[in-house]
Amino acid sequence: MPALRCGHAGAATWRQAARLALARLLPVPGGANLGFLYLSDDFAADAAQLLEFFRRETGVSDWVGTVGLGVIGEDVEYMNMPSVSVMVGAFPEDGFRVFSGRSRPPPLDEHTANGRPVAHCALVHADPGTPDLADLVSDMAGKLASGFAVGGVSSSRGEALQIANEVLRGGLSGVVLSGDIDLRAGVTQGCTPLRSADRSRRTHRITACRGNVIESLDGRPALEVFVDDLGDAFDGDLVRAASGFLAGLPLDEDESADFLARNIVGLDSRAGLLAVAAQIEEGAPIMFCRRDAMAAREDLARMTRRLAERLGRAPQGGLYVSCIARGANLFGTPSEEAKIIRRELGSFPMVGFFANGEIAHARLYAYTGVLVLFA
Repeated sequence: MPALRCGHAGAATWRQAARLALARLLPVPGGANLGFLYLSDDFAADAAQLLEFFRRETGVSDWVGTVGLGVIGEDVEYMNMPSVSVMVGAFPEDGFRVFSGRSRPPPLDEHTANGRPVAHCALVHADPGTPDLADLVSDMAGKLASGFAVGGVSSSRGEALQIANEVLRGGLSGVVLSGDIDLRAGVTQGCTPLRSADRSRRTHRITACRGNVIESLDGRPALEVFVDDLGDAFDGDLVRAASGFLAGLPLDEDESADFLARNIVGLDSRAGLLAVAAQIEEGAPIMFCRRDAMAAREDLARMTRRLAERLGRAPQGGLYVSCIARGANLFGTPSEEAKIIRRELGSFPMVGFFANGEIAHARLYAYTGVLVLFA
């Protein structure tokens, strides 16, 4: 498995941040051949110089990464401040392939010396302005033997960019990993479904809709059902209700814990309509969710413990992608997510960023955290 080391820092200039991060990272593992570079959007204009700096100082030629409103390094979250987070590792020479719109991923029928697929899974970064992004992520997953793509969408107050051996814009990029690399991943939700008095989940069936507008749920006006589900949490302010609650779209036939959270983007009190930030279909299940810091803490700890049990040992390294609506915005204090991960898994090299959407299981999530571990 890869030997990994990481470094991270916040500083006023990219040179200061890069030198401080490099000092944490050194010594570079022997045979290091792949690097991960995440930079805050403050340094977006300096991305090419940062890439060249770390390529020169580490001797690592292949790099992937992106820009975010904040970055993550080990148990520290740098949100809304100039910062960089970097990790390098020694991977099997035929165990990875950097890809982008200019360099296609390897074909499904290509195998490593050990006979495993070269295109087994992928760490993916995406441009938020790309049309039909969810379909593009799904299409990328279809090019992988496991069907598993994981990563996140760039976030920036200015230009979104990605790194795939050069600075790029638009579409998808990242690194395809072979079946020789033991990768584990989990998703943690940042909201909890509303439940009835008997603690059962309030899941409804869409009985009439147009595009992203829901006309009725369970045969009743959609807005009426939404307000009923809120119960005592509804104070009469529909605008506040729409901003504090989300629509949850279950992903499994049994409507289990895995769901996509989507914003409620419109309410019509006269017609009883409700609009969500997703295309929906008649007959599909839907529920309403509350953004909940305590439940998010518990779910992150639970997900991390499950990964620890599956690993049975400390990870060699990891990547954590968290929604920009999480972090201190949800938990009230900075670095809480990173510290929960360290508490459950111990100290290990970890980098990441705050994303405008999270990618896991070939799907585009929101309000989640995605943890990827190299076993």
